[in-house]
Amino acid sequence: MHASPETVWEVLSDGWLYPLWVVGATRMRDVDRTWPGEGAQLHHSVGTWPVVIDDDTTVLESRPRELLRLEAKAWPGGSAHVALHLEAHPEGTLVRIEEDVIKGPGKLMPAVLRLPVLTWRNTETMRRLAYIVERRPHEQLRRARA
Repeated sequence: MHASPETVWEVLSDGWLYPLWVVGATRMRDVDRTWPGEGAQLHHSVGTWPVVIDDDTTVLESRPRELLRLEAKAWPGGSAHVALHLEAHPEGTLVRIEEDVIKGPGKLMPAVLRLPVLTWRNTETMRRLAYIVERRPHEQLRRARA
């Protein structure tokens, strides 16, 4: 992403932005004040109206500007471990996402079928995150000054 790790982290730290970049999340109901600290939760909904499920995502590990490891839930569909890795890069930040199902019906699907769907979903998720990150006003000012 053409933005600093600090700028990427600022977006990840604003839990209210979650449904703008996470494919499937449709709205936020609440964000713990300690987000993205370990144990903090996002209370979100997934799905399309009228079939909307209220659930939450919990921070398992948080290293500012480096790593955000989450457990995302969408019951009855299940839950997944998601890790967002940030690494400084000459052009900005290399952001990698890892996700796999850990509980629920999705775990019954063989990895050979499950992983291509997650790859598609996470490619779009990263595209959306980049749109937000790269269009932050202060990041545009930084680029203009450079």
